[in-house]
Amino acid sequence: MNKEHRSFDDELKELNMMILEMGSLVEDAIQRSIESLKKKDEEMAKEVIRRDDRVNKLEVEIDEKCVSLLALRQPMAVDLRFITTGMKLVTDLERIGDLAVDIAERSLEMMARPLPKPLIDIPKLAAVAQRMVHGALDAFVKKDVDIAREVWNSDDEADNYRDLIQDELVQVMMENKDVIPQSVLLIFIARHLERICDHATNIAEDVVYMVEAKMIKHNVDELRKFVGKDWKEKKKV
Repeated sequence: MNKEHRSFDDELKELNMMILEMGSLVEDAIQRSIESLKKKDEEMAKEVIRRDDRVNKLEVEIDEKCVSLLALRQPMAVDLRFITTGMKLVTDLERIGDLAVDIAERSLEMMARPLPKPLIDIPKLAAVAQRMVHGALDAFVKKDVDIAREVWNSDDEADNYRDLIQDELVQVMMENKDVIPQSVLLIFIARHLERICDHATNIAEDVVYMVEAKMIKHNVDELRKFVGKDWKEKKKV
C-alpha cells in the first residue's frame, strides 16, 4: 500500500468519525429534548437549541470534505458510494437535529402549562425514534443491510404511535377546551418525532445503496426484495 493510498484511507476514516460525531450529537439532542419535556427542565431545552450550532457546522464541514475527496481523489466503486452516501446522510442528520430543536422549543412553550394527559405514548414514540436513528447509524458504520432493514421496518411502529397520540389528544380537546393549546403542542411534538423516524428510514435506504449498489427508494422491485413478500402490508410505497 503506497503512501497516497494510506492517506486516502485516513481521510475516509476521518470522514467516518465526523459523521459519527454528528450522529452522536443528534441522538443526544433527541433524548434531551424529550427529557426537558418530561422534567419541565427549561435549561435542558435551551441547551438542545444552543448545541444545534455544532450540528450545523459539522454538516458544512462534512459536505466540504466530501466534495474535496470527490474532486481530488476521484474515488471508485465502494469508496465513491461511501462518500456520496455520507453527503446524503448528513442532510438527514441535520434535519433530525432541527426537529429535536423544534421539540425543545415546544417543550419550552409547555413549561407553564399543565399536561392535558399523562405523558405515556410520546416517550414511547421518542424511544422508537432514538432506536431507529441509532440503528441507522449502526447500519452505516457496520455496512449492515440487515440492521438497515430493521430500521426500515420500525417505521410503521412510529406511525402507529403518532396516530394513537393524535387521536387521544383530539379526544381530550373535545372534552376540555381549556387544554387545547398544550394538546396542540404535544401533537406537534409527536409529528416531529415521527419525522425523525422518516429521516432514519432515509438513512437506512442509503445504507443499502452504499453496501449493495441498489437503489430501493421509489423502486418497487428492489423494495420488495429488501423487505420481503409482505412489504405492502408494512409500508406504502
